[in-house]
Amino acid sequence: MSAEAEVFLGIIAAATLLTALAQIGVFVAAGLVARRVARLVDSVDRDLKPLFHHLDSIGRDTSRAASLATAQVERADALFSDLAERIEETLATVQSSIARPAREGRALVTAFRAAFEAIREMRRTPPGRQGRGDDEDALFI
Repeated sequence: MSAEAEVFLGIIAAATLLTALAQIGVFVAAGLVARRVARLVDSVDRDLKPLFHHLDSIGRDTSRAASLATAQVERADALFSDLAERIEETLATVQSSIARPAREGRALVTAFRAAFEAIREMRRTPPGRQGRGDDEDALFI
């Protein structure tokens, strides 16, 4: 072999050695990074587990509160519908208890008015004309 070939072979061997050392460095660094990532994952898991537990309990409490609120709203709805129904019944009772005497009172007032009108009419017409109107009514066809 020539001297130049030996130099090039030496350069190739040195480059291969450097490449192998670089790959070993990369593997070691990757192992260190993998360990750090594993520790980070364990730490995050340890730190977040209570948070997820609290979020779960908050969700359960929120669900319970929503169901209680729904029950209260349904109770209030039933209460207001019952109240409205009772108010309608009360108003109907009041209206009927007021309307019947009012109609009877109106009938009495109408009867008194008719009686007073009849008395006025009797005072206005002279006594001689009353009989004559009856005679004329009999002749009217």
